[in-house]
Amino acid sequence: MKIKAKKQSRKSSRKQAETRGRRAESIAAWLLRLKGYKILEMRHKTPFGEIDVIARKGNILAIIEVKNRPSLEQAKAALHRADVSRIQEAAYFYQAHKNGLADLNIRFDAVYVAGVRVRHVADAWRGF
Repeated sequence: MKIKAKKQSRKSSRKQAETRGRRAESIAAWLLRLKGYKILEMRHKTPFGEIDVIARKGNILAIIEVKNRPSLEQAKAALHRADVSRIQEAAYFYQAHKNGLADLNIRFDAVYVAGVRVRHVADAWRGF
């Protein structure tokens, strides 16, 4: 019985985390729209991994990683070097395989969500 209860508990917490993640991505997309970005893709899967949000503003192709944690500091700390490498590979693959994007400059952004607090960091990789 205990094993079954643990499995259900893990499923439940994973489902809750998925729901919180989707909510944070929706919040990020709305914030970006308000800032003048056009959302091209959300939760886009590539052979290298998933990109949370892909947006365009002018000649910038913004690849956005969304982190949702209890505080903005914890959200920022949740972005790891392995995430950065994976997202970059996925972004270059995406740009190479989509028509009309080859001339755009890629920029890697992050949106940190903590409850009602949201912070968009343009060019988040620089200095990482």
